Amino acid sequence: MTETTGRCFCGAIRFRFNHAPLATRACWCRDCQYLACGNASVNAFFRPAGLTLEGEPASYVSQADSGNTMRRRFCAKCGTHLFSEAEARPDVMVVRIGTLDRRDGLAPVSAIWTGSAPDWARLDPDLPSCAEQPTTPPVA
Repeated sequence: MTETTGRCFCGAIRFRFNHAPLATRACWCRDCQYLACGNASVNAFFRPAGLTLEGEPASYVSQADSGNTMRRRFCAKCGTHLFSEAEARPDVMVVRIGTLDRRDGLAPVSAIWTGSAPDWARLDPDLPSCAEQPTTPPVA
């Protein structure tokens, strides 16, 4: 079993999953662009049951363009965005790849919400993509 570890920028929050990511993808939705300072957010998907968390992240709940109610968790001390969870998919946790200790080999395998990407974005033509929210989840 592969373990995956990560932390916020200041180290006040550390986490560990007892498994490798289930999938990875880049998201160009407008919410993710805010969180990624104008770019796509690159995300890994995990089963929340495998999470061990040290520290207490703050939460922000909002409605996404997809219609999903999202709970986003971040470090209240340094502001690092860590996790997102869709109310409709409690079996999947989205983790920002930048927070993982080991990021090599975790390139996105697809891109979503590419229709919201700015005109200067460089989208990989070799990646499967969806202009909005895909109808199939990233993991089964």
